[in-house]
Amino acid sequence: MRGKSLMTGKFGVLEAKRYNPTLSHGAPQFRRAFRADTRVKLHLSNTAGLNIFTAYGEDFVAVNQEKYARNLIVLPESIVFEWSTATPATLAEGDMQKLFELGTEIILLGTGNRQRFPAGALMRAFAPAGIGLEVMDLQAACRTYNILAAEGRKVAAALLFD
Repeated sequence: MRGKSLMTGKFGVLEAKRYNPTLSHGAPQFRRAFRADTRVKLHLSNTAGLNIFTAYGEDFVAVNQEKYARNLIVLPESIVFEWSTATPATLAEGDMQKLFELGTEIILLGTGNRQRFPAGALMRAFAPAGIGLEVMDLQAACRTYNILAAEGRKVAAALLFD
């Protein structure tokens, strides 16, 4: 009987019982191994001097407490206003070229209230150049940008409003 063991039941009758490694003799060793390293290192984020999203909604974002409701690119050290008048459906090669020239390692493309991918041909040039292009909704782009900027990554959030 593979995976089963015979045990004497309540009434002295042999019965087969399934082997459960978490309840068996091996469990204490596993517990000790996991207990050995339960420390977590926390680091304070120093975002002083960086552009950080402090709020966002369906039709606006706030960068360092200042509200914006038009397409923009947010970089840790600068903001590019009205980089495009396009929507996700009308993005053109010229718009993507501006993103390509930013010199960042990651570009977060926020596409309004929901995730909408631009044409594949527009995104194709980024991967061979070693630039990560991530497409997500506006709110997710803001959250992800804050994390990456706080880590000191070369990131840009290119936001398109509906």
